[in-house]
Amino acid sequence: MNNDEILQTLAHLIGTRYEPSVKHIITQLTGRPRVVGPNEISTREYDITRIHINTDANQLIQGFTFN
Repeated sequence: MNNDEILQTLAHLIGTRYEPSVKHIITQLTGRPRVVGPNEISTREYDITRIHINTDANQLIQGFTFN
């Protein structure tokens, strides 16, 4: 699954409240094992399989970025 396909697959999560269990759901839907939640520390190494969850101040999911 490429990044564009992942964005389409995860579009239904945008606007929902982030909870740690969302990371497991994203892994199940995409097959990508590295999912980083908001305010979590990750390495700076280049990793094409990593998905970052972006949220606003109210912990509502705004989108996703990769690497």
